[in-house]
Amino acid sequence: MVSMNSVTQEQAKKLLIAGKIGVMPTDTVYGLVARAHDVSAVQRMYALKKREQKPGTLIAASTKQLIELGVSQSEINKVKKWWPNPLSAVLPINERNYLHQGVNTLAMRVVAHPELIALLQQTGPLITSSANQPGEPPATNINEAFAYFGDDVDFYVDGGTIVNGTPSTIIRPVNNGVEILRKGSIAP
Repeated sequence: MVSMNSVTQEQAKKLLIAGKIGVMPTDTVYGLVARAHDVSAVQRMYALKKREQKPGTLIAASTKQLIELGVSQSEINKVKKWWPNPLSAVLPINERNYLHQGVNTLAMRVVAHPELIALLQQTGPLITSSANQPGEPPATNINEAFAYFGDDVDFYVDGGTIVNGTPSTIIRPVNNGVEILRKGSIAP
C-alpha cells in the first residue's frame, strides 16, 4: 500500500470545513472534492484537475442547499422528482462564477447515500470531479487515486474498492422534457 494521508469521514468533514481538498467515495465513484462555499478550495480543485470552463458536479444533501447556492426553485422543480438519486441535472446558476467557471450552468444532484448526506449536512454542498486525470479511467480505490494526485490533495477517505462505479446519469431540462447527456446508473 502506498503511503498517504488516509482519514475517517469525521476527519474529512473537519478538513473540508477548514478549506482542504481530498479524495473520497461519493454516491457513484471516487471523487476529488471541495466545499462549494470555499472559493479557494474550489479553485485549487479545478486547477489540480486542469479544468477550465468545464465545471464539476455539485452534490447536496437537499434541494434547500442548492437554493442557498443560487439555484432557482423553478429550475429545481423541473428535476426534483428524480432526486435523491445518482442523477445529475445541468441547471442554470447565475451566482458563484467560481463554481460554474463562467458557463452559467452546473451539473448538480441530491444524493441518496445516508453517510454522504450526513457529511453534506455538516459541510454544505461539495463540488466534485471524478478521481482521475483527463483521459484516464476513474480511480476505483484510494491507491489508484493516490497514483493520480499523490500529495497534491490534503486527504483520502478509504471506502474500499468501488466495483460497480457507474457514474451518474446527466440530464438537462429542455422544453417539457429532458435531454440525456450521459447514460448512467438510472434512467429518467
